[in-house]
Amino acid sequence: MLDPLNVFLADLEVWVQGIAASLWVYPTLFTFTVIDGFFPPVPSESVVITLSVAAAAGAGPVLWIIFVVAALGAWVGDQIAYLIGRFIGTERIPFLRSGRGLKAITWARNALATRGASFILAARYVPVGRVAVNMSAGAVGFPQRRFMAFSGIAAIVWASFSVGIGTLAGQWLGHNTLLAMVVGVGVGLLMGFVVDRLVVWWSGRGHALEPFEPLPTEIAAAQEDEHLYDAAG
Repeated sequence: MLDPLNVFLADLEVWVQGIAASLWVYPTLFTFTVIDGFFPPVPSESVVITLSVAAAAGAGPVLWIIFVVAALGAWVGDQIAYLIGRFIGTERIPFLRSGRGLKAITWARNALATRGASFILAARYVPVGRVAVNMSAGAVGFPQRRFMAFSGIAAIVWASFSVGIGTLAGQWLGHNTLLAMVVGVGVGLLMGFVVDRLVVWWSGRGHALEPFEPLPTEIAAAQEDEHLYDAAG
């Protein structure tokens, strides 16, 4: 299992070293973080952490610019996901109609009705979870201004955390960039898992935050998703 991760990180290190000193590093980072907002296979956390490792080692990028670009890109990506959910709907997105994606959508639709703010903030750390929550927020009619505010806070905290992990890993293991990247990305993945478990635990305790009235059609859609997921499970 670690071999593919090591290969990916080694390739990422080569890519970062090739682009770190170029002005294209910031537009590229922005593109990664935007796309990751609605297409989870794009690994924006890994890119942010890796660039932060390089910056901490004095290899080119400026940390505060990495933070600003990452936060802005994450926020823009989240807005795109929200708009996709509002105008297209989650049922037309293939990877959200089966398996883990369907489970995430079912969970997100049910949770947003009673715990909208907390789930939008926490889901930023869970790659598939954030896409499901943000698209579902648009689909169920979660107020757009509130979504913009909550997702903005989430993007700032997420960028701070990712840059912080990369900086600490780079300062601690700056002589070994690849090892620093492995440690940094590993901690980032672990954080995503921990947040995911905490959200599940919080949900199980029945906490509620800022309820809103879901659209009637989306209540039916959530029920349909539950039936589909139960049948697939």
